[in-house]
Amino acid sequence: MTRDGAVSVNLVTGETTYPSDRTPEQDHSASGDTAGAAGKVVDRVELHREQAAAKKKRRKQRRTYREGEAAAGRPSSRLQFSEADQAKPELQGAIRKSDKAADRLDAAKTAVPSKLPSPQHANPLSRPIQEAGAAIHGKVREVEQENSGVQSGHLGERSFEKAVGYGNRRVQNWRAERKLKPWRDAAKAEQAAVKANADFYYRKAVAENPQLASNPISRLWQKRKLQKQYAAAYRAAGKTAQAGKTAETTAKAAKKTAQESKRTALFLKRHWKGALIVGGIGLLLVMLLGSLQSCSSMFGGGVSNIMASSYLSEDADMLAAEEAYCAKEDELREYLDTYEATHDYDEYHFDLDEIEHDPYVLISILSALHEGVFTIDQVQGDLQTLFDKQYILTETVTTETRYRTETRTDSEGNTYTVRVPYTWTICTVTLENFDLSHVPVYMMGEEQLSLYATYMSTLGNRPDLFPSSGYVNKYIDNPPAAWEIPAEYLTDERFNTLITEAEKYLGYPYVWGGSGPSTSFDCSGFVSYVLTNSGLCNTGRLGAQGLYNISTPVSDPQPGDLVFFVGTYDTSGVSHVGIYVGDGMMLHCGDPIQYSNLNTSYWQSHFYAYGRPPYN
Repeated sequence: MTRDGAVSVNLVTGETTYPSDRTPEQDHSASGDTAGAAGKVVDRVELHREQAAAKKKRRKQRRTYREGEAAAGRPSSRLQFSEADQAKPELQGAIRKSDKAADRLDAAKTAVPSKLPSPQHANPLSRPIQEAGAAIHGKVREVEQENSGVQSGHLGERSFEKAVGYGNRRVQNWRAERKLKPWRDAAKAEQAAVKANADFYYRKAVAENPQLASNPISRLWQKRKLQKQYAAAYRAAGKTAQAGKTAETTAKAAKKTAQESKRTALFLKRHWKGALIVGGIGLLLVMLLGSLQSCSSMFGGGVSNIMASSYLSEDADMLAAEEAYCAKEDELREYLDTYEATHDYDEYHFDLDEIEHDPYVLISILSALHEGVFTIDQVQGDLQTLFDKQYILTETVTTETRYRTETRTDSEGNTYTVRVPYTWTICTVTLENFDLSHVPVYMMGEEQLSLYATYMSTLGNRPDLFPSSGYVNKYIDNPPAAWEIPAEYLTDERFNTLITEAEKYLGYPYVWGGSGPSTSFDCSGFVSYVLTNSGLCNTGRLGAQGLYNISTPVSDPQPGDLVFFVGTYDTSGVSHVGIYVGDGMMLHCGDPIQYSNLNTSYWQSHFYAYGRPPYN
């Protein structure tokens, strides 16, 4: 009896009949062919995975060998400490660590054998053997469905083969790793030595600039940055196998990082409240995300923005760029001063703007164009481009036919007068100084313009670089004074909403064409942005004249109205706009965004009108 009832089998013919009237059950089990094909797929997938893992392991071993060889071939990393450094108690621990790391590195280099390790090759017969094994297992699977004993034996065999293969791979990997141990130890010892040396330079920088130790975020950032710079300098010097250059290059890197540390410290000192807030946010991000996140917005509140606001180029390159630009201006000035002596025209007319620029504007533009760091050789073309965009020289020559009276004598000796025509040449020379600070918006994308605004907001944390610049007085020595709006004005919900949005951007630098926090603002960009983003009046991006055109003139201004000016620079119509906050004060994008008194002689001489925007 079977599950289908009685079965009658003819042993001669092999024919099977079912005497019972019970309906035979349907066989849902996989056929031998199907099971064999599925098994082959599984075997091939597993084989591919093992081969990929072995290939990855061999690549890692080759990389270990290359790194070890490079470490063994580079000059010694041992630092030579001055007597002054050895006498400082705060540097003793770093000096000892550096010496110990150098000793371990020297020992690891000595242990590296001159004989190359025998390469690990894959067995050329392994692939055919594996393919044959997969085929055999596939054949077995085709028949194992018919016999549970065969199936059980095959399963045991497969498990044993996997165990043997795993053990064989582990033994091979262990042997390969053991052969590479000297090279691996040399690479690790070099990394430890580089880290110890960088730690010494960092501690030395902190000893020379104690203010750096006040902020944990600053310490972490500076230490990591110096480690990267030192490692890069050490390896670069090692490529030329010049031990003396190693010390020179690494000292230069340390000096540069110390300078950047000092600049950052100056910025943190001026803005310590904001730094504490940023530091707290940064620590929170470290705890939540495990790493500090960079922020693309220039004033978005990331720790990286504080560091990114510093000029990172060498002082010599920045000063050389300023000198080269001044030389171009001197050449233009000399050309105009001697114009009449070097040209031959009858009449000259000159309409010349002043030849001048601010050095911080120049260095901020160059830093933004070159992602923070440039050399004087890299910016020669940029200097000429900027000069051509700032100074527009036009020389126009016109001619007139004029007449003069001449006395002549005829053939009989009589004198007479005649009017004789002649050509009179008039040369008109016009020089327009477009203002270098107006140039960036015409040659930069939003990201570069954001960098430019960042540098201008802090003057690259280098107020000592060009102390005679007017920006130092406006931004550093005498920053904009605070103004407290009377509480009764803030009871107006609309004005309260407007001024709350506007005061977020106090201290932002003036950037010609800027219209948002990422790029900073110009006067009309600031007012347009505040009106739109406060939700009170969707103006879009309008200029000063456009804002005046949509406003209703008022003679009795109220807080929240706009105040318009003309003649603040060479343009027709309204040239400047601010937000009136009451009591003769306005909030506007001057340089930087600040409160200003409307009753000064300057603003009174340029005043045009008050206007009320079409508030919702």
